[in-house]
Amino acid sequence: VYRARRGAARRTPRAALIVGTDPAARQLAAVLHAHPEYGMRPVGLVTPASMLPAVPDAPPAGTGLPLPRLTSAQDITRAVIQHTVRDAVFTLPPYGDPHTSALLRRFIDQGSAIWLAGAAAAREGRPPHPDPDHLWGFACRPLDTAPPRHGSWVKRALDIVLAALALVAAAPVLLGCALAVRLGDGPGVIFRQERIGRGGRSFTLLKFRTLPPCDAHEAATRWSVADDGRTTRVGRLLRRTSLDGLPQLWNVLRGEMSLVGPRPERPFLVQQFTRSYAEYGARHRMPAGITGLAQVHGLRGDTSIEDRARFDNLYIDSWSLWQDIRIMLRTVARLFRLEDR
Repeated sequence: VYRARRGAARRTPRAALIVGTDPAARQLAAVLHAHPEYGMRPVGLVTPASMLPAVPDAPPAGTGLPLPRLTSAQDITRAVIQHTVRDAVFTLPPYGDPHTSALLRRFIDQGSAIWLAGAAAAREGRPPHPDPDHLWGFACRPLDTAPPRHGSWVKRALDIVLAALALVAAAPVLLGCALAVRLGDGPGVIFRQERIGRGGRSFTLLKFRTLPPCDAHEAATRWSVADDGRTTRVGRLLRRTSLDGLPQLWNVLRGEMSLVGPRPERPFLVQQFTRSYAEYGARHRMPAGITGLAQVHGLRGDTSIEDRARFDNLYIDSWSLWQDIRIMLRTVARLFRLEDR
């Protein structure tokens, strides 16, 4: 059976990407190329952005493998699709820095099996089997990438029940806010804006209008309006009390948002932040939320995007129902402080 499996692997090796820096990454790629019985065919090298060489490198003598170096998210996605990549082999610790962690999450999201080889396998502890696997002498073991159990059905049920109850209880407040905006600032009570939610999918976020109508470009690209002098008196009150976000309960009922999760952003800003911060894109593993762990720690408005991404990913990685309840209680407590946003 063992020989039959190796023979089958040799005849149809699966496309693989090698993640790491030279020379270890190219040495492992050369080994896999020379020994297809391990079932992997290297099609490219991926190096975390924080470890890219200052000068484009050439393959070391003896490897004979002019593999392309993939440096951007677009290059990686293109290679995965073009070669039907099934495996990603890390030659460095996958949680070594934010850039490496972001690569790991990207491969997991794309359905790739994750392997640790060489020094990475040694540093991550004992293999799961009595006899460690190897790739022609390179220590190798699979990384358990089972998605974290976010209790999605429990979370969704809680969202539906609480959002429905909140909409019913807040109906007089919603009506009062709508009348105040209409009488004080004119027509156009509800402000609609495209935002990015789970899996990078866009949806239309609903809020009470707190600013006079502006052009589409400004609405899509402007970062913060906290100090905008055009904010109306009614708008300032709505923002200070967070009542402007009440219509988002309808987004929750429709399944576009959750009560707790990473705050959604506009597509233009998502592109900018994803290029600038390695872990920003990983926030989209969970539905966007009205409030979140970052918000209850004061990270709202014109605050650090890097800090927000770190808090959001920590929330996703350590999700529990009790954590959601605590965040909602802390959010309610903060509402009574009438903080500017």
